[in-house]
Amino acid sequence: MSIQEVIAGLPKPKPLRLGETALFLDLDGTLAPIAARPQDVRPDPRRTSLLEQLAERLDGRLAVISGRTLTDVDRILETCVTSVAAVHGLVRRDPDGQVFRTPEHPAMARAVAGFRAFAAQDSGLLVEEKAGLSVALHYRLAPRCAGPARACAQALAAETGLSLQEGDMVEELRTPGARKGDAVRAFMAEPLFAGARPVFVGDDATDEDGFAAAQARGGVGVVVGATRVTAARFRLADVEAALAWLEAAS
Repeated sequence: MSIQEVIAGLPKPKPLRLGETALFLDLDGTLAPIAARPQDVRPDPRRTSLLEQLAERLDGRLAVISGRTLTDVDRILETCVTSVAAVHGLVRRDPDGQVFRTPEHPAMARAVAGFRAFAAQDSGLLVEEKAGLSVALHYRLAPRCAGPARACAQALAAETGLSLQEGDMVEELRTPGARKGDAVRAFMAEPLFAGARPVFVGDDATDEDGFAAAQARGGVGVVVGATRVTAARFRLADVEAALAWLEAAS
C-alpha cells in the first residue's frame, strides 16, 4: 500500500465538541488555500465570521499558529483572533494581547542576502522576510528550481547556524527556538486554555510538531489534504472540507 493510500485512509474527525476543546489552527493550506505568492492570500468574510463565532463559542480557547508574521496573520484574519503564534512559534501573542518575541539571530542578514542572490536567477523565485526572525525562499512559481533551492538553503544553514525548515514548495531559514508544538504547550499553560482537550489542525510538515503536542495532551491532530507520512490521526480532504467541518462544530 502506498503512502498516499495510507493517508487517504485516515478517518474524517468527528464533529468538534466545543465545550471541551482548545482549538489550534494553521492558516495557509488549512483556513486558506495556498497561493502562488504569500501576499495573494486576502481576508475572506466567510472565514472571518467563522473564526469570530468559534472564538465566542469556545470562550476564547482558539489560537492560530502560523508560519506567517503576526502582522500578516492579522491582515488576513482581520484581527479576529487574539491568541496567535506567528513565525512558527517564534512570536506569540497571548490571550491578553501581550506579545512575546524571540531575539533575532545575528546571521539572519546573511541568510536574507544569500536567498536574494539565489532568487535573482529566476523571476519565479520569491523571498519572504519574516519580522527579522526568518526568511523563506518560495519556488512554487519555479518548480524547476526545487533541487537548487534546497541545496542553497542547506549550504546557508550550515554556514549560519540557522534552522532549516522545509515546507510546501518553500525552503525557510529561521532563528532557532520555539516551534509550533512549543506554542501549543505555551497556550495550554494559560488559564484560559488549561484543562481543555487540544485539537490541532494543519496541513504540512511544519504542523507535525503541533499534532504531536496536542496528542501528547490527550487531544488530536487533524491533517488537511496531506499526501505524506503524518502523526495526525484524522484527515480532511482540503481547505473547503476543513472550513465545513469547523462550521459544523457543536
